[in-house]
Amino acid sequence: MDFQDAGQDFSVEDVETVVKGAIGIVLNDTMYNPKKVNDWSNSIIDSSLKGLQSLNRPYKYAITVIIMQKNGAGLVSAASTYWDLSKDGLCKVNWENNTIHCLVTVYGLSVNVESQTETD
Repeated sequence: MDFQDAGQDFSVEDVETVVKGAIGIVLNDTMYNPKKVNDWSNSIIDSSLKGLQSLNRPYKYAITVIIMQKNGAGLVSAASTYWDLSKDGLCKVNWENNTIHCLVTVYGLSVNVESQTETD
């Protein structure tokens, strides 16, 4: 399979749809509770990874989740990457309700290796 085949590029739209669905299942109509944040984070990650795996794309994924109480406090998040801009990708999803801010970041790293004939 050639990496440039249709549907194999990192699709921010597809990743965003999967992650928003995962967040919605876990946090929709939920009030902030600091005792549940760890479980919520793990559930969002698990659901997102299952959804991303179902896309059948040649990527390894790393996901971070930040959940914080919506109380007027600021949050700054930054990322730096050194990767192949033509194959790898990043998707950030912000979500909030009346009591919760949630930021999910998905890093997609291509695992499609060039064939041996091309590297020789």
